[in-house]
Amino acid sequence: MGRGRAKAKQTKVARELKYSTPNTDFEALQRELSSNSSEDEYKDEQRYEDPYDDGYDDRR
Repeated sequence: MGRGRAKAKQTKVARELKYSTPNTDFEALQRELSSNSSEDEYKDEQRYEDPYDDGYDDRR
């Protein structure tokens, strides 16, 4: 018992997500996509080095 109210709420939330139109900032998206992401990824890799890495590639 009591499942009807929870299911109704889930249905309402799902319907809102399905039919809502979020405001998209396309200019910010363009800036983010056109940024130099390869350099950022390299910097992140250098910053977070694995202290347990022995230098060998275990994948075969």
